Amino acid sequence: MNPSAPSLPVDQLADLADRDSQRLAARLAQEVFSSVFRMAFSTSEEEQGKTLGEVTAHLLEWSRSAASPEAGTLRLALLVSGLDQWGLAYTQTFNLTAIPALSALLGALRSQLDARADALFQGYFQQIEEIETDAIDFKVDLRRGIHLALWHALIACETTDEAHSIAQVLGSLMLTLNQRMPALGWRLLADALAHIQIYLLDDDGKIGDIGRQGTQQLLAALSKALPQTTYQAIQRQSSQVILGWQQARRSGQPS
Repeated sequence: MNPSAPSLPVDQLADLADRDSQRLAARLAQEVFSSVFRMAFSTSEEEQGKTLGEVTAHLLEWSRSAASPEAGTLRLALLVSGLDQWGLAYTQTFNLTAIPALSALLGALRSQLDARADALFQGYFQQIEEIETDAIDFKVDLRRGIHLALWHALIACETTDEAHSIAQVLGSLMLTLNQRMPALGWRLLADALAHIQIYLLDDDGKIGDIGRQGTQQLLAALSKALPQTTYQAIQRQSSQVILGWQQARRSGQPS
């Protein structure tokens, strides 16, 4: 697909999970992962078990509230896919061997499925993984959340070496995403980079020299590693997002 093509192919999962449901699944995955990640380092095993039980019940309730069993299973596949991607990104970034609380949560969610539902779940999970255009709204919000979370970790670094390490991993994750999604990956990168640039424009001195240097390193590495036509398309798309934000800000509308 030409990066400059304006239209997106049809999302084959949109009938079972509309845009709002997909975006909510991405937000739930982010919120739950953040909670589970913090909990793994700050609570006792007993407290973890209780919290994981409550989180599992909440996610299952949301999945089962869908209009049909098929739609509910798709919701669960979206949640598990999102949590799994958050876990992979954090283990790579912070050199973790595993996040036991996350593994326990994923196991608890899968254990609720009978044989038929599990087969359907695996089909949806694979479809989300392999077909770029399916669950695209979920993927955009999910990757934006992951990339921005890691970028915020980068700008919070106290040393250049720490920032350099996170910038390297974040850049690698972005390049891998573009390789795995050759048709649409550039759009997801453009969305994330636009939001990073918006934060920089709205900085008001909150981002220090180390954070800015790390960000410049990330952008320079991407510009060198990506094909020139792809990077130019990302820049154009990002500029449109930033322009919309600036116009909304001037008119007093929510950005």
